[in-house]
Amino acid sequence: MSNKLFAFEPKVAPRVPIIGDTRQFPVNRIFCVGRNYAEHAREMGNDPDRDPPFFFLKSLDSLVPGGGSVSYPRATDDLHHEIEMVVAIGVSGSEIAKEDAQDHVYGYAVGLDLTRRDLQSQAKKMKRPWDFGKSFEQAAPITAITQTKSCEHLSSGEISLTVNDKVQQIGNLNEMIWNVPEIISFLSQFYQLEAGDLIFTGTPAGVGPLHRGDKLIGRVASLPELVVNII
Repeated sequence: MSNKLFAFEPKVAPRVPIIGDTRQFPVNRIFCVGRNYAEHAREMGNDPDRDPPFFFLKSLDSLVPGGGSVSYPRATDDLHHEIEMVVAIGVSGSEIAKEDAQDHVYGYAVGLDLTRRDLQSQAKKMKRPWDFGKSFEQAAPITAITQTKSCEHLSSGEISLTVNDKVQQIGNLNEMIWNVPEIISFLSQFYQLEAGDLIFTGTPAGVGPLHRGDKLIGRVASLPELVVNII
């Protein structure tokens, strides 16, 4: 008689390194804000007026802690890059007031929201969910987390992405339609935010296709660079 608790060994929740700390950040959920920079909204054919933000989620197997090599995904011929600042939640809460939101932030990181654009576009046309376009293996590379005790809360500063040493995306965090406190406050009206949640805060204009062999370097303000190679 087997005394195993599970039918098979469960996966361990992904963990992200923390700069200057031997401990790791255990990830609970990955939220992503859509169309949070006006110029990106326009390039995707949308009106950037200040409508309420909307969100989608990526599965935990999307995460690639520390970046590095990322395999070109299956079932697409149109993989796109989207550079983003990531907020790491360290204190749980719901119905959080904007003025209290930063108390819930553990730190910040640089992330990529990799997107199977052809599958996303097809879903939009058919008025179906975006899951196939946004949530897949290795779709969310991320740097180690910089704790707020080591940096200021980030509300401005350059955000950029180079592909093979050519700048493809560039903007400023102060161009976000919804800033970090507003994002946290809004999202917490619908979810109990938990320590371990990550929030990708949107991408500036300039998204475009990637190919095998491309080298990406993502930068956000004073945070460490995210380096990704598409293989």
